[in-house]
Amino acid sequence: MPINSFTDYPMSWKPDREGLKRPLYLSLALLLERDITNGFLAPGTKLPPQRELADFLDVNFTTITRAYKQCELKGLIYAVTGSGTFVSPNAARSITISKDKLSNEVIDLGFVASFEQSNAVVAEAAKKVMEKSYLEQLLNYNDPTGIPHQKIAALHWMKEFGIHADTENTAIVSGAQNALAVALLALFEPGNRIAVDMYTFANFIEISKLYRVKLVPIPGDEHGMLPNELEHQCQQVEIHGVFLMPSCSNPTTIMIPESRKKELAAVIQKHHLIVLEDDIHAFLSAGALPDYGQPMYQLLPEQTVYICGTSKSICSGLRVAYMVFGDAFKEKILKAIFNINVKTSSLDAEIVTELIQSGKADEIVAEKKQLARSANHLFSELFPQPQYAGHPLSFYRWLPLSDRVTTTNMESYFLSKGIRVYHSDRFISGASTQRQYLRVALSSTNSMEELRRGLEILKEHLPV
Repeated sequence: MPINSFTDYPMSWKPDREGLKRPLYLSLALLLERDITNGFLAPGTKLPPQRELADFLDVNFTTITRAYKQCELKGLIYAVTGSGTFVSPNAARSITISKDKLSNEVIDLGFVASFEQSNAVVAEAAKKVMEKSYLEQLLNYNDPTGIPHQKIAALHWMKEFGIHADTENTAIVSGAQNALAVALLALFEPGNRIAVDMYTFANFIEISKLYRVKLVPIPGDEHGMLPNELEHQCQQVEIHGVFLMPSCSNPTTIMIPESRKKELAAVIQKHHLIVLEDDIHAFLSAGALPDYGQPMYQLLPEQTVYICGTSKSICSGLRVAYMVFGDAFKEKILKAIFNINVKTSSLDAEIVTELIQSGKADEIVAEKKQLARSANHLFSELFPQPQYAGHPLSFYRWLPLSDRVTTTNMESYFLSKGIRVYHSDRFISGASTQRQYLRVALSSTNSMEELRRGLEILKEHLPV
């Protein structure tokens, strides 16, 4: 159909045909990316059907398909079977969460730190490591996946969470986020699909964009991802993996009980999915909450990459995490570690090892749990929650907003009031939802008094 026929035809996006260059699909993809990043196409906008856009531009249908595919791989758009193609909620901005510098007048309830009050204990352990006779051996390229005694300490630490493995299937990496990057590079190809919760870890969304891996949002309930919904999606499209945070999902604080893990495991095994199990909060759940049970790794050891970070449980600044994986993944993961990290600092890993072997790590965990208990009690005092409100010791809370809230930029709004919080849009893995939430960090202030002041500001200015 000639382009003139569409002069007055309503379309959400009408790219300039004269602006296209060869190859047409790539030029069209760049135009779409430009219009999204410049704000001409708002998040949630439904794009023209591929055949309709092909007729409008008088180009081959496959040109549109390839252009949309390019933008989908970049996380700019997403397709819903039977509904169409839409602009992604976070297409035009970075949603990476990091500890960027704030004004001293702003109370940080956004970035989830680790109740840093115990770092003096870590500093003492670092001094002991500096006095070790084998200090120089910690400063070279040797043992790129971790020195054997460090791996033994790691497995001892993870045994408390239900992990049973050997050192040959264990590696030490530079934090849980680094472990996720390693796993994505090692085990997934651009265009592969990973099932995730509707609201999921913002930095995992960003890492997936970098690796051109597509995320497929799966509905859930108060017990986590719904197995029947995962099964349904596996029947609709080819899914290659699933990302789970069973011990305390970020941002929703949901803990997946063992009964739900087994139901999910049945679907995962049936469809041969790779499980990325980010169990960074296992220290809050294993042995503490009765329904936690065992990790997904123990249910599906040959299909799971288990990640146990120590940034929340022991020390955030050392950036040490442990990866456990089956033989099927071993060669690819080790290759990815060598190419991304070369190696993780043996010195940092040794400090964590010293804390584990001396028993000081257990003392740190006990202190952090007590601080988390006090912080959650304070939050509940100011924001009474329903009977089920997520993990009782979570380092953050998932605060629902009133259905009447219409403020479009809640993060800037609260920043102007003197606190930083993060809006639920930052954690959406697919289409926007009508419900709105705030993720409120409880573990980043210098004291409970500062946390109370921040929460009181939040309560005072919370739209109703």
